[in-house]
Amino acid sequence: MDGTVLVADDDRTIRTVLTQALTRAGCKVHATASLTTLMRWVEEGKGDLVISDVIMPDGNGLQALPQIAKLRPGLPVIIISAQNNIMTAIQAAEAAAFDYLPKPFDLPDLMKRSARALEMKRRVSQSAPMPAREVGDDLPLVGRTAGMQALYRLVARVMNTDLAVLVTGESGTGKSLIARAIHDFSDRRSQPFVVVQADDLAGVDGPSALLTRAKGGSLVFDEIADFDDDTQSRIVRMLDMFGDNAPRVMATSQSDLTAGMETGRFRQDLYYRLGGVTVQVPSLRERVEDIDLLAAHFLTRGARDTGVMRKLSGQARDMLRNYSWPGNVRQLENAMRRVLVTATEPEIARAEVEAILSNQPLMEPLREGGEGEKLSASVARHLRRYFDLHGAALPAPGVYGRILREFEAPLIEIALDATAGNQAKCADLLGINRNTLRKKITDLEISVTRRRKLM
Repeated sequence: MDGTVLVADDDRTIRTVLTQALTRAGCKVHATASLTTLMRWVEEGKGDLVISDVIMPDGNGLQALPQIAKLRPGLPVIIISAQNNIMTAIQAAEAAAFDYLPKPFDLPDLMKRSARALEMKRRVSQSAPMPAREVGDDLPLVGRTAGMQALYRLVARVMNTDLAVLVTGESGTGKSLIARAIHDFSDRRSQPFVVVQADDLAGVDGPSALLTRAKGGSLVFDEIADFDDDTQSRIVRMLDMFGDNAPRVMATSQSDLTAGMETGRFRQDLYYRLGGVTVQVPSLRERVEDIDLLAAHFLTRGARDTGVMRKLSGQARDMLRNYSWPGNVRQLENAMRRVLVTATEPEIARAEVEAILSNQPLMEPLREGGEGEKLSASVARHLRRYFDLHGAALPAPGVYGRILREFEAPLIEIALDATAGNQAKCADLLGINRNTLRKKITDLEISVTRRRKLM
């Protein structure tokens, strides 16, 4: 590499590491902890590349980007930030930063990006960015993992295009939030954001009325795979009607649409109209490192609502990271809401988290298998799917007890119902001691109602 790099970061260690690495690569480096000093260097014409933190003692690196672009058009700026959320990436893109990396960053990756910036010297946009906006309570799009950072960059690149966007991912990953973010931070943000239901397309005037509602905003078909064939064909015809000032089209799906096409459940012509850009939202199992950030985010938000601030103990955080999270971010949010209310101390203990998670399903209900299937085969298929959900990783330790608990509770509840709540008869039916049954009823929090059995 050849050139002069201006480094601005209030962390002395980061300044030292970057100075040494860039110097070894052949660059001259000026490093500072002050945004004021950085701006003076820029104004004096120094530097071929800027690497800047966001939050510094005397200013904000993101907010300084328009001034840098005004003073030195074409000077590339790489933003590095510990604020690991989608807004940082979006604001960096809007302010025409050359690139954005989260902290902690991969040094070889940053060096490659720096080399590319020095070589390209591309001219950046001089248009003023839209005012900075904080992450809203309804946008928990937080994460420092590579998958989430890649997603942030993709959203920032496509938000101001006219391409259709298909957002895919498991239930609870935040697909609707991604669609909302693409709209809210695009140049269509002042126009309507319309989530389409099948009923909206019914009737002769349904499609035209929908287009009138959306104007030049965004139309979002939520869980598009659930729309029947007739509704899908209506969507195709409506998309073919688009003219000037047409709305942007987005769709979400937790189902594999390509598999749906193969089975005839999803129209091929609709798939190709919706798939301009596909945004894959990773599951929580694929971004375990983000669980601490998300949990803290939800606890902080809950504290604003309840006035009670709690934090997770180290063991509680370990348990959250080891859980399978079949409900993804939505399930984590609900769990944090519950534990915020049920916990008794400022620091949430592992046992309190375990009590919340033990009452939640380990996996989604089965959707296949006939009535004649043997119980053992059904259980085996169910468990195989549970293990498959973890990919190459293993479930958290203690799976034996968790699985037994999953089957034990409904077995006892059904047996109690069959014996009209008579615990003596239920214990005899199950073949266990009455005291053992009572203990299990207490441990599993099973409600017992005595009633007359109608024969």
